[in-house]
Amino acid sequence: MTEVQQPEHPRPHPARTILYMFVSFVFRLLQFVLIVVGIGVGVSTAVIWVGFPILLATTSFIRWSGDRERSWAGKLLNVPLPPVERRPVEGQTLVRRWVIRLSDPTTWRDLAYLVAAFPLACVEFAIAIASIVLLPMAIWVTPWLGWLHGELALALLGPDRTKRLEQKAERLQASRARGVDAAEAERRRIERDLHDGAQQRLVAVAMSLGRAKAKFDQDPQAVRELIDEAHADAKLAVSELRDLARGIYPAVLGDRGLDAALSAQAAKSPIPVDVSVEVDPRPPAAVETTAYFIVGETLTNIAKHSGATEAGVKVWRTDDHVVVEITDNGHGGAEVRPGGGLAGLADRAATIDGVITVVSPVGGPTVIRADLPCRW
Repeated sequence: MTEVQQPEHPRPHPARTILYMFVSFVFRLLQFVLIVVGIGVGVSTAVIWVGFPILLATTSFIRWSGDRERSWAGKLLNVPLPPVERRPVEGQTLVRRWVIRLSDPTTWRDLAYLVAAFPLACVEFAIAIASIVLLPMAIWVTPWLGWLHGELALALLGPDRTKRLEQKAERLQASRARGVDAAEAERRRIERDLHDGAQQRLVAVAMSLGRAKAKFDQDPQAVRELIDEAHADAKLAVSELRDLARGIYPAVLGDRGLDAALSAQAAKSPIPVDVSVEVDPRPPAAVETTAYFIVGETLTNIAKHSGATEAGVKVWRTDDHVVVEITDNGHGGAEVRPGGGLAGLADRAATIDGVITVVSPVGGPTVIRADLPCRW
């Protein structure tokens, strides 16, 4: 899977969620017992100094468990949890290291998560057992529980608020830079199309009319032929300008919305495309335009390179996002490469702080998903 800037985590796969609920219950029980016993014994025996090594070991175990939880939740629950940045302790004495670790907010956030996760694990374990018997629960309920657990992990094990704001600012800055590059590339394309197409046609019209004017009195038949030629070039110029304008912002999209516009795109595809659009209320024009061109460019790539015999386009709206999902049954193997078509899709989505996710194992199928925010 190739992922381009994933600010939010999607619902995990039901099978992975159930596996997480089963296996994590055992670790939660062990963690809870060791932490509670370690803190209790350490505090009660601290007066005779025996408790300090116990508390030091318990602190290290809490931090180690927090790091394992980040990796575990990231792999099975699709939670983007980067390695935490802890306060450095190199070059310090053993006691000083312990004091630094105790004063590190990440240590207490790890502890809060591990304590809260144990009772939650008991409930999840019971639900996981019921999910084996009740298939609808496995398909619909457990992914939502996995998503909620991921939100808890993201809140307590993820970066703190200041770090998240810094990361968001960096992501926005990068996406704006990519958006400027994409807009500049689009400007050059329009300029090139005007120069190579409509402009040349209009020059030909002017030349034909000039020649006709020069022969107006001497050769009426030649004048008629030159006017016919100018008329044909003028119609071609109008057609090329219309196509260029449609490439900038298609009229059907502005008049009738995404459903009609994407259906029109699908009708032009050389392979069958099933289209499903549910985006009420209507999203902002920038989101509609981005979704339209992402679908158009993806369908073009599918027809040219995938070897697919059918494709599907599904678009739906959440509270603050429009999600575009394009699938095909081709040979797979698609990935985001610098300068490639999928990188261009990512750049187009980045202009509105959207993200592109590509899942394309060798042999297919391929799923390209765009998450486009409706609020900035």
